Amino acid sequence: MYANTYNMSELSNFVKARRKLLSLSQEELAEKAGVALTVIRKIEQSKENLTLSKVNQVLQMFGHVLGPIKEKDETRNS
Repeated sequence: MYANTYNMSELSNFVKARRKLLSLSQEELAEKAGVALTVIRKIEQSKENLTLSKVNQVLQMFGHVLGPIKEKDETRNS
């Protein structure tokens, strides 16, 4: 079982801020990341129907990736 440790609004804010920091339009970021413009728009609008691979293609532009984190099993550590 994996913990849902990400927050779509945090992801949205991160991508939007980094894009603006680099003075890129959504279209330019999509082209540089190799994804469709709709992927950038969905990320920046906090849509949750995105594949992890597409999100990671965009995040790799900023030196980051998302991945599942194994949920800590409290009973095993007792």
